[in-house]
Amino acid sequence: MTTPLAHFWEHTVGSGHAPLALRADWQAQLRRCHDELGFRYVRFHGLLSDDMGTLIDHGGEPLYSFFNADQIFDFLLSIGMKPFVELSFMPEALASGHKTVFNYKANITPPKDYRQWAKLMEKLAQHWVERYGLEEVKEWFFEVWNEPNLPDFWKGKQADYFKLYQHTVEAIKGVDSSLKVGGPATAKNEWIEAFLDFCEKKTLPVDFVSTHHYPTDALGNEGDDTETQLAGSRRGIMREQAQDTFRRARGKPVYYTEWNASSNPRDERHDEPYAAAFVAKTILEANGLVEGYGFWTFTDIFEENYFPSVPFHGGFGLMSLHGIRKPVYRAYEVLHRLGTEQLLVDGLHETVNAWVVRQAHSVTALLTNHALPRHGIKTQLVRVSIGEAPEPRATYVERIDETHANPRGQWREMGAPDYLSALQVKQLHTASRVAREPHGWKYEDRVVQIEIELPPHAVAAITVELD
Repeated sequence: MTTPLAHFWEHTVGSGHAPLALRADWQAQLRRCHDELGFRYVRFHGLLSDDMGTLIDHGGEPLYSFFNADQIFDFLLSIGMKPFVELSFMPEALASGHKTVFNYKANITPPKDYRQWAKLMEKLAQHWVERYGLEEVKEWFFEVWNEPNLPDFWKGKQADYFKLYQHTVEAIKGVDSSLKVGGPATAKNEWIEAFLDFCEKKTLPVDFVSTHHYPTDALGNEGDDTETQLAGSRRGIMREQAQDTFRRARGKPVYYTEWNASSNPRDERHDEPYAAAFVAKTILEANGLVEGYGFWTFTDIFEENYFPSVPFHGGFGLMSLHGIRKPVYRAYEVLHRLGTEQLLVDGLHETVNAWVVRQAHSVTALLTNHALPRHGIKTQLVRVSIGEAPEPRATYVERIDETHANPRGQWREMGAPDYLSALQVKQLHTASRVAREPHGWKYEDRVVQIEIELPPHAVAAITVELD
């Protein structure tokens, strides 16, 4: 018995702030993520904020400039990627107030004139259709705002957001009905039923449902002690949330446009093998529930609270400031190489999970040994049996754990320097690599038997090459 394994986790990846996409190092890291991990879309905040110059007040007259946005989108298309367009934040020229978020002062108030907001939406959509062609732009996603259910990101009420969505979708669909628009882009899987009820009542199109989640969502507030939060979380909490969202989406495609091992922007686990094991497990448990699963974020080039300089500071990224691939990046690399046909696995364990994926001439068993903080975990001896298989030509293992593909461990051995020399960067790139190591097996009665020890918070991919 097999199950399709669509690489839904490669659909979208997150970034921070739109102007960062004009940086050469940001662009180089995204190109690498596309080439090595297969990401197809990228999403970021603040495309409409004043530091992008999209719309400003010029002596009482609106001045539109889409040049910077075009520069970003030109780059994305040049490397084979597309934008997942988050329509945020409010241009000061349209804002009803002065409430802001982040160090770059993104305005989070509703528009003072929704007709002027709709005019901006229409101009944007029309401009991009003219510049890139309808066949291209109808492949994009237009997501209305970011986390409007949180007061940090939306000064208005739920009804104000629904009004914003109505004006947005009507304006964009007025350019062409094939353009994809969705929401509610909420944190914590919230507002989905109310949003869909509103759209049904008003006969408004919804091409997709988008939301965000983190394992700490139901347990505290952002900035609280993450370990304390996670200690109370259930083992399969992310899958449970995705299942619930899938049911509430009423058949609409579901896109998670933010998620990570925690919502704390300075959580050391983001840099450690812990995140690799959490991510591999969480992704494979979400199979069949979502169309896109957008990890937040691909890089530590990120400036919501400040621009960091310490090489490993617990940032959200798959890569460090210097482009050093963290263990979680390597987990995505291993996942990218998996096939698209998942086999049935029999067996349960408190901390160990296993998935077996088949390709034309090989079978890969992906194993994780993972537990949330303050939940018990220890090294486990894992046995995998693959039945009805020809005798292998070779078997190899790729490991991610405390002693494999863990550049932060090497950095600590260097004395945890705040700034890296060129030589140290090169050494950390080397420490980040995933090695393919030969691995033993037994073969009897058309059954391949493999044993391996998994330390805590480990990922191991054992590939059996077949004739």
